[in-house]
Amino acid sequence: MRTHGWSGSAPSTDEEAVARILDAAGNAIDARGADFSITDVARTLGVTRQTVYRYFPSTDALLQASAQRAATGFLDRLAAHLQGVTEPDEAVAEGIATALEWLPEDKHIGLLLTPGRAGAFSQTVTSDVALQFANSMLRRFDVDWGARGFDDDDLDELAEHLLRIIQSFVIDPGRPPRRGPQLRAYLRRWVGAALTAEIAVEPTC
Repeated sequence: MRTHGWSGSAPSTDEEAVARILDAAGNAIDARGADFSITDVARTLGVTRQTVYRYFPSTDALLQASAQRAATGFLDRLAAHLQGVTEPDEAVAEGIATALEWLPEDKHIGLLLTPGRAGAFSQTVTSDVALQFANSMLRRFDVDWGARGFDDDDLDELAEHLLRIIQSFVIDPGRPPRRGPQLRAYLRRWVGAALTAEIAVEPTC
């Protein structure tokens, strides 16, 4: 790999270069959300834009990679928060409510789940990246989905439904917005109830 630039301290491998670019992009997202460019990142690192483009062909590609990198930490925190919640309706209601509460403080995951930057990832909340995130979220819950009768296709659909609910609350939180216990009661009644009904359905012979 090339060693020019990098403020006099060039990375020794391409993997290190990518990590340093993502670190710089992450700091820029923390400071300005999606309102940054390849030029900003290159200036921070002491390299040319062409150097950054060798690893990420566009600002949107860099945004996506940075958001996906942050997703693991978000999912780890959410799984820890929901540890011991084994009922599907309770887990999904609490998961959605907690995600909605954390999103304003996590600009990286906000970029992943809520369309806003023109052309970023996808103009729909159900982009492949967002669906993968939601599916990972469900599978980290302390719920034995298989024992409750949910297969992989069911979880794929549930992940999509979860994303659509999150998007609707982000776009229009309500007047006044539901928060805390009120939000959780609403989600248990209208989202959790669907899962409870699905579990209660006995297979026909």
